[in-house]
Amino acid sequence: MVSVEPFLPPFVPVLLAALVIPFLGRRAGHVLGIVATGVVVPYVWLSPAGQHLPVALFGFDAVLYNVDAFSTLMGLVFGLIGAVAVLYSWYSEADSLQTAFALSYVGTSLGAVFGGDWLSLVFFWELMAVTSTLLVWHYGGRAVRAGYRYAILHGIGGTLLLGAVIWHYVEVGSFLFTATDGGIAGPVAPILAAVGIGVNVGFVGLHAWLPDTYPRPHIAASVFLCVFTTKTGVYGMYRAFPEGQLAIAYMGGIMAVFGATMALFQNDMRRLLSYHIQSQVGYMIAGVGIGTTLAQAGAMAHVFNHILYKGLLFMTAGVVVYRTGTESLKKLGGLGREMPLTAVAFVVAALSIAGFPLFNGFVSKGIVIAASHYDFAKGPLYVGGRTTLEWLLLVGGVGTFMSFIKFGYYAFFHGEYEGSVADANIGQSVAMVTVAVLCVFFGVVDSALFGLLPYDVTSEAVVSHAYTTYTVDHIVEGLALAVAGLVGFVLVKKPLSRVKRVPDVDDLYNPAVLYGSRALVVGTTELYAAVDRAAVATTRLAHTVVTDPRSVLARLGDGEPTRLTADIGTSIVLVTLVLAVTVAVLLI
Repeated sequence: MVSVEPFLPPFVPVLLAALVIPFLGRRAGHVLGIVATGVVVPYVWLSPAGQHLPVALFGFDAVLYNVDAFSTLMGLVFGLIGAVAVLYSWYSEADSLQTAFALSYVGTSLGAVFGGDWLSLVFFWELMAVTSTLLVWHYGGRAVRAGYRYAILHGIGGTLLLGAVIWHYVEVGSFLFTATDGGIAGPVAPILAAVGIGVNVGFVGLHAWLPDTYPRPHIAASVFLCVFTTKTGVYGMYRAFPEGQLAIAYMGGIMAVFGATMALFQNDMRRLLSYHIQSQVGYMIAGVGIGTTLAQAGAMAHVFNHILYKGLLFMTAGVVVYRTGTESLKKLGGLGREMPLTAVAFVVAALSIAGFPLFNGFVSKGIVIAASHYDFAKGPLYVGGRTTLEWLLLVGGVGTFMSFIKFGYYAFFHGEYEGSVADANIGQSVAMVTVAVLCVFFGVVDSALFGLLPYDVTSEAVVSHAYTTYTVDHIVEGLALAVAGLVGFVLVKKPLSRVKRVPDVDDLYNPAVLYGSRALVVGTTELYAAVDRAAVATTRLAHTVVTDPRSVLARLGDGEPTRLTADIGTSIVLVTLVLAVTVAVLLI
């Protein structure tokens, strides 16, 4: 195979394009964006494993560009979906500045997955949080507050990850991935890393930023947002725990069930899709947590496939919003006749995410579920020869079918749409058809996907159990999940129609943070005002005692000793309180 020398890391042309695009016209800017992201695909493909670019970063040894099977897969799909998303942005009336922010987000994500050390990864990780926040904020309106909450959560997560990286450096004396075989080192660093990265991947309890943020910005911005943050998080989780971790595997299973369940209650299209990001990332996290070669290959296969079908789902939902101006499924219906191409693209994406045979999700989900069966502990609910984790992933699969039957039923197939509406325009159509074809291609020609994975899942010399996609048992399992999802939707359809809004954890912590911070600010300002009054009173009293002691004696003689004593006492108490608080802060 022809190779190229790493004279530039692949994020460089993308970030340079992001700097230039705001000064170009829309057409020229978006063409440049497509080229800058598109060239990443052949560049990464032609870069052989082991190629790296050592540098000094902040005075430490770092590797700014490191090529291995994991980073290569991430780079290929990031470049591909980045180019498609820019094309979609162009034809969805995104302005040049928004696309520039989007490309800066793509570039920093590429920097994170190609970094060969923890310092480089966390550097680009933080930049990724900044650029994605700017992408959200650019739309204005409700996106501003959502972006603010997004920034706070990712700031906390990034700080925890940075703490883990520093602790790791103290333990091993190096930021390089090669310094240890077991990922993040030390007794506390793995916990900090798991929670910090858990924000990005949407651990249950740390996930509410997903459905809060992704429905808010421009429809084209959502296509970018649904791809990079969570998948870079999965990559970071693998780097932190390359040998797996039991609790992380179970968290992945819980995410799969929780996200699919919450999605079922949603009527906002992009909010439903956002919960399903959490659910699908759960399969990836389960694979990372299992930690075997079969599971890790399955996790990365699902990263690749998920980026394709989730990007396609957000594009189809975006076209519906673009043409109808409506986000709610309750206000739609019958669009399949008005928008046949968009409806077909949605069906392909829905069957892919649900794991139906002949679509790409069927292949990658199958690998992860096989790993949960062959490579994982039985757990407390070992029933019918299936492990507890396996059951969680299967239940999540049923919930996925139910959610997307609901989406398709209410948006495209049920009822009549009032009036006439145009289908996707030419650019949107090209973007959706391109990704839809890939979803089918990697589902039918599973060997093409296997060739991109870090391990050969078909060889028992490499994995614990050779994986074959199209076996009778696997096909029957996929069809059974589909039937269960269809029956389940029919049973819950009527009760679901009466559900308005199901609260999530952010209904607790958003008010708590708001009123808690308000109380802190008010308490601080009131304390300052009280101290100021006490200081002024004390100064006046001291000045009077020194300059006019007779007036003080006169006040005592006139029967005012009680008031005077109270003034002095109040001043002393407040000054003492301020001194105590100051000392406490200094000691902490």
